[in-house]
Amino acid sequence: MILASNQPYLLPYFPYWQLIHAADRFLVGDDYAFISKGWITRNYILVQGKPQYLRMEVRARSCFRLICDLEFAPVRLVDKLKTIEMAYHKAPCFQDVYPIVEHILCNPERNLAAFLTASIREICSWLGITTPIGFTSGLAGNSHFKREERIYDFCHRLNADTYLNAIGGTALYRGDEFARHGIRLRFLKGRQTPYPQFGQPFTANLSILDAMMFLSREELHERLDDYDLIDG
Repeated sequence: MILASNQPYLLPYFPYWQLIHAADRFLVGDDYAFISKGWITRNYILVQGKPQYLRMEVRARSCFRLICDLEFAPVRLVDKLKTIEMAYHKAPCFQDVYPIVEHILCNPERNLAAFLTASIREICSWLGITTPIGFTSGLAGNSHFKREERIYDFCHRLNADTYLNAIGGTALYRGDEFARHGIRLRFLKGRQTPYPQFGQPFTANLSILDAMMFLSREELHERLDDYDLIDG
């Protein structure tokens, strides 16, 4: 069984969805420490041809608190939606995608982990991803372990023989260490094949929102398998 996990991010880039799709089970790392300058509450969208942050504010944000213990601060969501509408109203798939984005951002849920996971589930459904999604917080005692020890623990508990990590983890984890625990470590590297963006040079590493605005659901679903797997 292939297991993957990652922290919940705000409308993450396409390889995040490829990671979920490629796994037999995916765990949302909701009981990890909040990273204030990471991708949990922000991501890039394309505004007038340039990457610009789409941000959500959080109450009492601190790296000493867990993601699942934080709440969104009151924000003018209508301003976020106006920014997205102005940026993408001429995109070919805007009419189909904007209602989904509106539904995600207007979710009344204030808990950070619950809000982000709801958005992950909704976009997975739209993309046709059927991988079961759970939470690391649902594994009692797992948070007492550190770094890769947490991964060993939930892989063993869920009977996973392969752990699939995003490509950024190559600097953190070693395949031989995982092998000592009976787990095969692999990394997923999305190819991010360019697509048209208002006739401008392609800008990679944007939120999934950008790809959804320019590519049909069918095209995006086909691209879910456009990645390489690298052994750790």
